[in-house]
Amino acid sequence: MSGAASPFPIDLKQYKKLKLDPSKPQLTSEEKATLQHNIQLLRDAIVLFTATGAARGVSGHTGGAFDTVPEVCILLSLFEHSEKYLPIIFDEAGHRVATQYLLSALDGSLPAEHLLNYRAANSKLPGHPELGLTPGVKFSSGRLGHMWPLVNGIALANRDKTVFCLGSDGSQQEGNDAEAARLAVAQNINIKLLIDDNDVTIAGHPSEYMKGYDLTKTLEGHGLKVYTVQGEDLDALWGAIASVTTHNGPAAVIAKRKMAPGVDDIEGSTHGHDVIPVKSAIKYLTKRGYPESVASDILLNIKPSPVPYLYIGSTKETAANRVQFGEAVNLVLDGLSKEEAAKKVMVIDSDLEGSTGLKVIHQKHPEVFIPSGIMERGNFSAAAGFGFQEGKFGVFSTFSAFLEMVISEITMARLNNCNVLSHFSHSGVDEMADNTCHFGINSFFGDNGLSDVQSWLYFPADAAQMTAVIQRVFFERGVRFVFSTRAKVPYILKEDGKTRYFGDDYEFQPGKDEVIAEGTAGYVVSFGEMLYRSWDAVLRCRQEGLDVGLINKPTLNVVDERAIRKVGSSPFVLVVESFNQKTGLGSKFGTWLLERQLTPKYGYIGTTKEGCGGLSEQIPHQNLDPQAIILKIKQLSQ
Repeated sequence: MSGAASPFPIDLKQYKKLKLDPSKPQLTSEEKATLQHNIQLLRDAIVLFTATGAARGVSGHTGGAFDTVPEVCILLSLFEHSEKYLPIIFDEAGHRVATQYLLSALDGSLPAEHLLNYRAANSKLPGHPELGLTPGVKFSSGRLGHMWPLVNGIALANRDKTVFCLGSDGSQQEGNDAEAARLAVAQNINIKLLIDDNDVTIAGHPSEYMKGYDLTKTLEGHGLKVYTVQGEDLDALWGAIASVTTHNGPAAVIAKRKMAPGVDDIEGSTHGHDVIPVKSAIKYLTKRGYPESVASDILLNIKPSPVPYLYIGSTKETAANRVQFGEAVNLVLDGLSKEEAAKKVMVIDSDLEGSTGLKVIHQKHPEVFIPSGIMERGNFSAAAGFGFQEGKFGVFSTFSAFLEMVISEITMARLNNCNVLSHFSHSGVDEMADNTCHFGINSFFGDNGLSDVQSWLYFPADAAQMTAVIQRVFFERGVRFVFSTRAKVPYILKEDGKTRYFGDDYEFQPGKDEVIAEGTAGYVVSFGEMLYRSWDAVLRCRQEGLDVGLINKPTLNVVDERAIRKVGSSPFVLVVESFNQKTGLGSKFGTWLLERQLTPKYGYIGTTKEGCGGLSEQIPHQNLDPQAIILKIKQLSQ
């Protein structure tokens, strides 16, 4: 057998159980040798099965899990020694999920060979651990930096136990952790933090872009007992962990190391944050003494899953709207001198410039760019504050799921009449391998102002419309939001099947709904990445003689009176979106119809359940594919 159907070639039964007594802070030669053996075994396994994520095109995040194996092996040895420790290795860096899956395999909850399905659709091995989904997983990590406060509460509920939580220099940038530190010290919570300080995040090295950021000083300033050691020095690492374990109260070990130590192609680089490339994994394992075929037979025989469905109504060519956001902003900035741009515009990053389109702004217009860390609340407020004065405009971006983290800051921006344009990428569920905690499905939360203050939520359907939206709204006053998906999207075509709908003659008008096609049987209302899927479904219904129309609603939260009366006077209305069905457009559109005494048959479909992993598989998993849309259309038309 080859590929993911292979037996797992690294024998996890070779793991040697060990008991370590923290009252003895010096390792014996035998203890150290056993630890070294276990560490190498688990690191080899992590390289192999996370590389399957690279092979199948779903990413995988090797470095963080690889880094913290020494701490994990030491914690397992403490759990073997005594029952006074809560035997869960909590982790506030969800991308180290490979650790949790490996632990599940070690304790027999998962067969080892199942690890080769890492992050594949329906494998129950998504990009962040989810309690109740994966056998053996004991907690959901959620988003970066959200676990320490939760683990404080777990420790308070288990006062007779010592509780451990793995951390990172990235997760410690979140303001949640500062609050957690204050509570831990104030209540003398018996929690121990083991923090991997590898000086690598997605965008670069914190030591370079966040001068003054020092974990040791920060945590000591909060009042924790802190030991700082070299993480690859097992004697020093065990000595520090033994010391914090016997310390009365909250304490932390900061383990400094290069990311992915010993992995030639990614050591110490930002590439280590993501998944190890297949060739690099084969090279590493071969260097470790495994026959080359052990890794190559598996990794070279796993391929990305094709999407055979051919959409009609849109181009085969696709583009990433999240990248196009940055290109569109550059087009605006190109019209200003460098001096004028620096005076009028400030663009701030939250360690995601490569993912949310800001990288091209950083490269072309560094005069407006502020690199910053994983601090969404503070960074949004900084962008809003820059736009406090008339004629100045802040630009902020992060993932759409993280919009929920800045709701209060958005209110403050409105109260201060700030000019801030926010780009929330990775909206909806399409191609979200990180799974449920990264679904950007509650975006209407951004519209949290009172009725006397107009909010603007824009969701362009393709890259051409993204450019048109940005050029039209960039210098408008107030708080504005633009959404995009992680997945690339095709360009929308007109009914002739040849001409782009958002072509050179297109001008975006805020608040105006757009008629893609007229219909007498009823209308589908959609937006963003669901528009081309809805257009496909509508066209196929029209081919069968069902005269369905399609409306694009690029301004999500503003009622276009002319358009709503058009669709509301038809036999049925179906809203199609990938936002949360409880909080999305569909939950509001029906009310808007009734307020105007419009009573067509009404339906709406959106995201309703936790994710399934994979990439394109998320849309059909939520019953949002064209076939599901066609079925709903036919039900409403009866």
